[in-house]
Amino acid sequence: MPQGNIKNRIKRIQNHLGVPADGLIGPTTLTALEDELFDDPQKATAIEYHSLSVSRKGLKQLVKHEISSETYYRKFLSHPVWPGGSSGITIGIGYDLGYTGENQIRKDWGDKLMEIDLEKLIVVAGLRQEVAKQALNGVKSIHVPLESAQRVFYESTLNRYAASTLKTYPGVEKLFPDAQAGVLSLIYNRGTSLKGSRRKEMAEIKSLIMSEDYAGIAQQIRVMKRLWKDKGLDGLLKRRDDEARLVSQSDRTYETSEIVRI
Repeated sequence: MPQGNIKNRIKRIQNHLGVPADGLIGPTTLTALEDELFDDPQKATAIEYHSLSVSRKGLKQLVKHEISSETYYRKFLSHPVWPGGSSGITIGIGYDLGYTGENQIRKDWGDKLMEIDLEKLIVVAGLRQEVAKQALNGVKSIHVPLESAQRVFYESTLNRYAASTLKTYPGVEKLFPDAQAGVLSLIYNRGTSLKGSRRKEMAEIKSLIMSEDYAGIAQQIRVMKRLWKDKGLDGLLKRRDDEARLVSQSDRTYETSEIVRI
């Protein structure tokens, strides 16, 4: 069956479920299907899978910080970029080639990019900081369609980062959904390392999550802005503020339709 027909069928199912009709079988659609099929989907999911339950609001905020908007992506991010700092060359929705291995890149992008372009991206895998910046010219002509970027994000990358978040911060799944989304966004942007002076706030957050100290978690997220002040990285400063706000204001009532299990 042609791919377009399958995508249209998925969209019809999504319209029935009341979720965004993007034609992707990602966490939002899977959550809605579980809610439709099971008497107590959240309990069933928790037993079978060690998973996050994030708010749609928080997930949208994460994507916004990565690409701003679909229009912005198509205009400025549909080709590889180097975001600066310790980043590697980045494609799609915050997909950092500097921190991703060759096998994973092939698995995620092998059926979405031309082979010649994929091989060029493999060459720059693992490069970070100024080395990545210097290598950008060799790959910046590659086009990464938004539709392909969304598929990789919702069907692969998001799941991996949710697993990394759960492994790095035991107990995070017990926090309110907005808070889980804020911590996921932090890991998505900064990775999982808790070692070194640049990571002391990340390390402090571990025990604060275990004790469900929302104010303390939010405070540590704000404090780490020290790393980017006066460096022209205002987007990172705003991201930390938004993540901290998600955590500190997460004690609220959630409708079932607001929650996405990853």
